[in-house]
Amino acid sequence: MKNITKQKITPFLWFDNQAEEAMNFYISVFKNGEVKSIKRYGNEMPGMKGKVLTGIFEIFGQQFMAIDGGPVFKFTEAISLMVTCETQEEVDDVWEKFMKDGKEGQCGWLKDKYGLSWQIVPSALGRLMSDPDPEKSKRVMMAIMKMKKIDTNLLQKAYDNK
Repeated sequence: MKNITKQKITPFLWFDNQAEEAMNFYISVFKNGEVKSIKRYGNEMPGMKGKVLTGIFEIFGQQFMAIDGGPVFKFTEAISLMVTCETQEEVDDVWEKFMKDGKEGQCGWLKDKYGLSWQIVPSALGRLMSDPDPEKSKRVMMAIMKMKKIDTNLLQKAYDNK
């Protein structure tokens, strides 16, 4: 077993039967991703033998746990994972990978092929939205409301009133 840290809070993701596939997909989307461990069901649960009882994976130092729990629970937009990207190229890269069999939403939100919601956000957004001039931040907010994938160049133009 690889080094598994103890975090105070670990997101626990419930999948029908795609936990291992999802873990491998998520670590392929991001640099520094790694599956840390997989424990499988034995004979104790009818129909579950060999599926993921617990899988631990890590992305950028944040650990997640996954389970093949069956079709009882589904992901909703009530919770999402926000990814802060340093460049537009990173936004484009992450967005493109998630959009393979995913579904885009408004304002940088999307649902991946497993139904998990993500927000793909450029780090520039915080700077542009927190300007003390309320007109600048209002223009940025109005621009973002028209976007699906966030475009930092368009945000900057709105900020600059161009």
